[in-house]
Amino acid sequence: MSAPAAPTARERRRWEQYLVNERAEARIYRELAARRTGEERDILLALAEAEGRHEAHWLELLGGEPARLPRPDARTVLLGSMAKRFGSIFVLALAQNAEARSPYDDEPSATAAMAADEKVHHEVVRGLAARGRRRLSGTFRAAVFGANDGLVSNLALVMGIGATGVPAQFVLFSGVAGLLAGALSMGAGEFVSVRSQRELLAATEPSDFADGAIPHLDIDANELALVYRTRGMPSAEASARARRAVEAARAFGEGRAHTSPLSTVDHREVVGSDWGAALSSFLFFASGAIIPVLPWIFGLSGAAAVVLALVLVGVALLCTGAAVGLLSGAPPLRRALRQLAIGFGAAAVTYALGLLFGVSLA
Repeated sequence: MSAPAAPTARERRRWEQYLVNERAEARIYRELAARRTGEERDILLALAEAEGRHEAHWLELLGGEPARLPRPDARTVLLGSMAKRFGSIFVLALAQNAEARSPYDDEPSATAAMAADEKVHHEVVRGLAARGRRRLSGTFRAAVFGANDGLVSNLALVMGIGATGVPAQFVLFSGVAGLLAGALSMGAGEFVSVRSQRELLAATEPSDFADGAIPHLDIDANELALVYRTRGMPSAEASARARRAVEAARAFGEGRAHTSPLSTVDHREVVGSDWGAALSSFLFFASGAIIPVLPWIFGLSGAAAVVLALVLVGVALLCTGAAVGLLSGAPPLRRALRQLAIGFGAAAVTYALGLLFGVSLA
């Protein structure tokens, strides 16, 4: 689209803002590309090149480089800062949300191709962010959710106990007991879960128990086909495979075949050890559960301890909520505020119950 004969000052300011934003976004993609290799690096550089085409469009409309340019908007500045300091997964998760809010849909001076580019960029960045999320270890996710569980449960506990008016030492003891009880429960639950999964897989794993009998099977009335059918193989395919297995076993004589026809399946593994999972869960929960107890550990009591506990836990809930939002591709601020509301809501309920029981016991 060609530029108006005499653009207004307001239009020029808007174009200048688009120009600096496109330049900043191109720098972000180049920063991320510098940390990647292979296909992902090429994709990020291609995104930067596309932003360069958009930049050239606004330069053409402005008639060249303006004497003064505004700063990029706050969102782009934040992304640029994060691209230099943090891993690409968090930057791409934020960029995914940013690309979904393209200003070019309603911009008369932008071309249809530019608006289409922005929509496609959203899907490209979504795909790159999804790759990063899949690479994130389960330990990181467990850390976020385990710490969050400790924060919410122990905050609710100390708020409820503190509201009854009991001495500060009792609140401290209750908080430490809640920390240990919750962490031990989480650790024991994770241990049982991983150990049980291993035992279940071991019980269902095919064995070579009947391999020695395979050479003696009737090649036409072949019971081995039933084994393959129980594993989901169609009847005709199971019969053909059973015939080949018997023929192969006979070819090697009365001994075993080099490859066991019964135990050759896709093996599934449980990642991590049961004791490692238990220790991780214990530590992650405890790291969150210790925060609400800190004011009482350092000798505070009464309203001062309650307020400080709420502040500390509030900051931690915002951080864990934002991390969950980034991991899920959702707006981090919204998830952070939701997490804060859930944690404080639980604390408010137990605090109200503590006040009720405190009054009734007085």
